[in-house]
Amino acid sequence: MFIKILGAAAGGGYPQWNCNHPNSRLARLKKNNAIPRTQSSIAVSSDKKKWFIFNASPDLRQQLWDNPELMPSPDDPLRYSPIMGVILTNADVDHTAGLINLRESQRFNLYATNRVLEVIGKNSIFNVLNPKFVKKLPIELESILKLNDTEDNFSGISIKPFSVPGKVALWLEDESKGKNFGSVEEDTIALEVTDVNNKKFFYIPACASIPEWLLTKLDNSELIFFDGTLWQDDEMLKQNVGIKTGKRMGHISMSGEEGSIEILNKINVKRKVFIHINTTNPSLLEDSDERKIANENGWEIAYDTMEIKL
Repeated sequence: MFIKILGAAAGGGYPQWNCNHPNSRLARLKKNNAIPRTQSSIAVSSDKKKWFIFNASPDLRQQLWDNPELMPSPDDPLRYSPIMGVILTNADVDHTAGLINLRESQRFNLYATNRVLEVIGKNSIFNVLNPKFVKKLPIELESILKLNDTEDNFSGISIKPFSVPGKVALWLEDESKGKNFGSVEEDTIALEVTDVNNKKFFYIPACASIPEWLLTKLDNSELIFFDGTLWQDDEMLKQNVGIKTGKRMGHISMSGEEGSIEILNKINVKRKVFIHINTTNPSLLEDSDERKIANENGWEIAYDTMEIKL
């Protein structure tokens, strides 16, 4: 199984377009310790010929350009794409807006929970996805789903979606529905991804907390991609670049006793990769103390075009 990191940053990318935080300034100055990243997305294949995209970033066109395996080869037909399907883990703008790049009547399958498909269906801009070519396929929590190519042949990749602590997408919040803004379990999901050789990894780009049952599920994993949005829960508040904590946004922080580094140290995971990293997160800087701490605890910080083979 082959995994390509198309984008490693959180919503807005790194550097975010309107952010003049020191992290962002370093990236704009093209300093070697501050490598820019596009918005969060990965691609998975069993053969490097047919690919599935997990979350459609607004930066998708650039990501395809940077990863030529996901574009037509010289020998392909005049209209062709090796992208067989897109799987959405929530309805966030940074995970859905890239679908607009996939118009032009090209066949692929779109997988999401019924909740997220309903959101897509009610937003008329997504009508650019011609229903004659794009199948919208609901996924059920805790059920194994074999991913097929556009000819309905099994691709060799299966997913098992499961709900994780989180909340409804920011633009769908309803304050009249209580402290969690009307969130339901289908709003934030993670994926257990397996190939025909029984190689497996977990993809969890958004997660608000790590309950005991999730620790048990992840124990003895070969590979996990995990929510790396913020280093500290209140880092955006402290640095005067935002008004929300990580918890308010549905993201656990990396550091601290209640952070993902400390909690996930309790279990055995062969390879751990942070993804969906906010522009303010100091671990983005390769020479930062925070990067050193993450590395010393066995974590890698994802970067665009990173490739992992299982």
